[in-house]
Amino acid sequence: MARRSERIFLGFPEQPAAPQRPCEHPGCANAGEFRAPRDRAHLNQYRWFCLEHVREYNRAWDYYKGMGPAEIEHELRSDSGWQRPTWPLGRLGGFNPFESEYVRDPLGVLRDTPLHKSRRERTPKRDEPPAELRAALDVLGLVWPVDNDTLRARWKELAKRHHPDANGGDRQAEERLKDINRAYSLLRRRLAPRPAEAAAAAPAG
Repeated sequence: MARRSERIFLGFPEQPAAPQRPCEHPGCANAGEFRAPRDRAHLNQYRWFCLEHVREYNRAWDYYKGMGPAEIEHELRSDSGWQRPTWPLGRLGGFNPFESEYVRDPLGVLRDTPLHKSRRERTPKRDEPPAELRAALDVLGLVWPVDNDTLRARWKELAKRHHPDANGGDRQAEERLKDINRAYSLLRRRLAPRPAEAAAAAPAG
């Protein structure tokens, strides 16, 4: 796959009815019909050139110019996930067919099978979060165990902080808010009492 610095971008011509603007290359009298990004920090702001000079501009374009090795590595890793937070497959909302609620053995028939034996050996400590909730807890900055009141208070705090209206419509804040909402929804479902538990906790009529 070509690196950003190797891509040649010819720009997009303006609509025929649009007013003509001059090419921004010094001394060029041709119309600036093709756009190119202004710089790395302003990829959605453009300079306008004629065809000859937009090609020249893009041949000299180097997205990574001025970056150190660590910054380049960070950009490449960010690009691989489309600039969005990522976590291992199945850790946030993933379906695990071997969870206790899906694999039940009330009579102990499967007690000595390799699957159930290994599950007993790696039973997490009480203060360790279930594997499928770790990413959601990381997103919200919470530690296990957590109760509904703490979860809701933390969600309200982060939702207010990362709401696009509070960040000038920033897209990164919007994407962060989506991850926060997904993590909150997953934890809220997990903390909700199951029907049998709710019925047992209800006072007798």
